[in-house]
Amino acid sequence: MDTQKLRQRILDLAIRGKLVPQDPNDEPASVLLKRIRAEKERLIAEGKIKRPKAKKSTDKYHYQNFTPPFDIPASWQWVRIADISSDILYGVSESAKTEGSYKLLRITDIQNSGVNWDSVPYTEYDPNKVKQFLLQNGDLLFARTGATVGKSYLVEDVPTNAIYASYLIRIRTVREVLPEYLKLFFESGFYWTQITLGSVGIGQPNVNGTSLGQLILPIPPRSEQIRILSATSRILNTISDISASSHYLLDLISVAKSKILDLAMQGKLIPQDPADEPAADMLRRVHPKAKIITDNPHYPQLPDNWVLAKIKDVFEINPKNKISDDSDAGFVPMASIQDGYSDKFHYDVKKWGEIKAGFTHFADGDIAVAKISPCLENRKSMILRDLPNGIGAGTTELLVFRSSILIPEFSLLFFKSDNFIKCCTGTFNGVVGQQRVGKSIVEDIHIPIPPLNTQRTIVQRVQEWFNCLDNILVSISNERDSLI
Repeated sequence: MDTQKLRQRILDLAIRGKLVPQDPNDEPASVLLKRIRAEKERLIAEGKIKRPKAKKSTDKYHYQNFTPPFDIPASWQWVRIADISSDILYGVSESAKTEGSYKLLRITDIQNSGVNWDSVPYTEYDPNKVKQFLLQNGDLLFARTGATVGKSYLVEDVPTNAIYASYLIRIRTVREVLPEYLKLFFESGFYWTQITLGSVGIGQPNVNGTSLGQLILPIPPRSEQIRILSATSRILNTISDISASSHYLLDLISVAKSKILDLAMQGKLIPQDPADEPAADMLRRVHPKAKIITDNPHYPQLPDNWVLAKIKDVFEINPKNKISDDSDAGFVPMASIQDGYSDKFHYDVKKWGEIKAGFTHFADGDIAVAKISPCLENRKSMILRDLPNGIGAGTTELLVFRSSILIPEFSLLFFKSDNFIKCCTGTFNGVVGQQRVGKSIVEDIHIPIPPLNTQRTIVQRVQEWFNCLDNILVSISNERDSLI
């Protein structure tokens, strides 16, 4: 289940008045707005805030010709951010310092909707002008430019002396509107739709204080604001628990699949059939020069009819294709290969003459395995199937294996096993971010070889186990999706 979508659905229901029941005894938001206007007039008269500029009749959401984007309860009112704010103010353009009189909160200090105030730098500022920039609990900060434009932060546990940087805009609500409700709105899909439409800039998106103040939102009665916040807090906490549980379950299932492959490669997943042709006889018949290994610490006590051999004695590595240049072929970049225990991938159709040089060749039935980190550890590997004309090419960061001894399905289980991956990662070379395992290392890794019938049975049994684990995930996901 996509818990982020569920979270978004809850927030959208909240700002539409559909999350909690309406109470006819609530004071209507229209009365609340009259008090807000009276309070703002008082603050203007006292010189504590400035009178906002008059709205133009050409404004997109001018109230004389206002068409609500969706229905809200009768006791609610449509407003602009500026209508319910006592203050919309840019931050200061000061440099961060290791010492100073004030903490200087920047966009980069806000991570995952929180701030580690101990790591926030300091700055100096004119003490005669600093008062208007001092942060208070309940202030809302808004990122006005760059990749994080639109992100908001509800200030909590603020130090006594903290101001904020110029790439942030502070919104301070009037007393009648809970800042927590406004923060909830700032996370809703309706808010992000307005921000996306209003975010303009050359090189990077940005929103200014004026456009922020013109955003519209529905305001419920104050009592309902409290009920909405209580309900959303309870539901969103549950969604967070679900998300954490889902990640934990995914980790458990990944561990279970890893263990299943480990047992499969040791010959412990299924009972052995003594009537099967021993793997040693099969290997000698198909590859008489192959060296059979009798002692290996990675696979102790293999069944009697299994053998160990080096990968180079079992597979042809990176074979070449021969086909006319004007033939269609499949082209598979790394991004087209799915992570994990499946072997799903997709390809682009290209002419063989365009991709035969400079890329890794493969054909139907081959195994392709990523050799670069972290793609290898993420199990980007697959059996090539249903390629145009049975051939293809892909990134040079793939190793391709072709065998007449092991069936492709069993080979893929080995290449997705922890033991193979560990044998590779311990030998990585190259600079950070481009580390890879060399072909000369891979070809000397030992691979267990069971009899042919045992290979087929192991593949079938592993698939049964994997299907069972995947069905558990699907079942849980379906149950949770029914909550949406």
